Amino acid sequence: PFIAKISSFCYQFGRARSRRRKPCLPLPLPYKSLESSLIMTESSRIFEVVEDILEHIFSNMHNVQKNLQYWQTKAEGSNAQKAYFMLFERGPRALVDGTVELVRNFIAEDSSFRILCHSASELISERVTVLDSLQRMLAEFLAKVYIEIEKQRDNLVADSQKALLSLLVSINGLFSDLEASIAHLHATSQIDSSADRSNSQSGVSSKMIELDEKASQWTDGEIRDAIDLIYQKLHKLDSDVSALVAKHRKPRKIKRYWVRYTCGAVGLSVCSLWIVRHSRLAGSPDIDNWIHEAKESTINFWTEHLEQPLLSIRNELFETFRKRHKGVMEVEEVQLTANSLHRMLLAFCKQTSGQKFPEDASDQELLEIVMGRYEKELMHPIKSIVGGGELPRAMLIQIQKLKLDIETAMLELNQILRANEINFAILAALPAFILILLAITLLRSWIKQDKGAEGR
Repeated sequence: PFIAKISSFCYQFGRARSRRRKPCLPLPLPYKSLESSLIMTESSRIFEVVEDILEHIFSNMHNVQKNLQYWQTKAEGSNAQKAYFMLFERGPRALVDGTVELVRNFIAEDSSFRILCHSASELISERVTVLDSLQRMLAEFLAKVYIEIEKQRDNLVADSQKALLSLLVSINGLFSDLEASIAHLHATSQIDSSADRSNSQSGVSSKMIELDEKASQWTDGEIRDAIDLIYQKLHKLDSDVSALVAKHRKPRKIKRYWVRYTCGAVGLSVCSLWIVRHSRLAGSPDIDNWIHEAKESTINFWTEHLEQPLLSIRNELFETFRKRHKGVMEVEEVQLTANSLHRMLLAFCKQTSGQKFPEDASDQELLEIVMGRYEKELMHPIKSIVGGGELPRAMLIQIQKLKLDIETAMLELNQILRANEINFAILAALPAFILILLAITLLRSWIKQDKGAEGR
């Protein structure tokens, strides 16, 4: 019982570990029913073998897809882009060889540019063809594996061991077909197909075919040998695919961007020499002065365009709330002046015309009466002033009206200035806000930049 518990624990641990594999399509297998019927034997390792096969195939397809997408993009480019690729994206040696070939064709009075574009098209087309064929082979193999698993799905519940062994033999046959296809692809792309290793495994393959006739009688040793053979073929497949992809892979990043890296290195060297020339190492205080000026400029910009405008906005807003009562008193003072003028108008009109006016009479009507009396008094100004006329009183009323107009205008001007102070402070801080917003946008785009869904 203790050994059985240990065996069950090891099996469950192995299954949990297999679930942490790289994401791929799930196997159409009845795991729950199988886990309850199988113990930790050699036949149960076939599950792990199948999952390892799928993981390796998906990894190889992902590698092929990355390189295929690159060459397909180059194939869709113009002739100028293809010529640029041949000269500047394959390394310095390719640039020298391509330049020599261009000069040679030019001397021979041939169309050197057309020949270069034709060579690029042939190179790109060859790689697209090989990688596309390899991807199609791996996809067909993957589909056939899933078909075989689907065929054995019902038998896995009834007779799991026999179904698993039959599945193992079927996968071995699929591996043989895939090896033959890749070997043919190797031959067409002028790469050795490593036929010696295939011949060394033919004896084990024939043994598996013989054992397939009596699948229910396999021993643990025979199952172990068959699983080892599958892993050998899987490793050989990885080696062949890697060799084929390495022959037709896209150029390395350092080759594709060697011109940029070279220009960057030269520019960095020139900048380093220039910095050393203006630094303390050469006895020059230029860099120290520039740093000091840059520091002062930054501080001034921060103070003038961010700190002071923000403080001004803050002070203006808080002052508006703190001194709100002062604004109310100013409005009341204007109202007192207006009430005083209204009473003066009522008294003047009542005294001069002998009529009684209502308290709510408009100032405009009363002013018309005052101005009429004022015009009459101006006919004889000296007599009106000396003889106790109404001219001085009418002039004082006009002075009161002028005072009211001035106070009203000052109140409106004060409100306009308060509003404009906030606007000017916001405008002064606007450059700093724009720079901060631009920096945040660039930082966000750099953090969330999409590098592409590889292998999608």
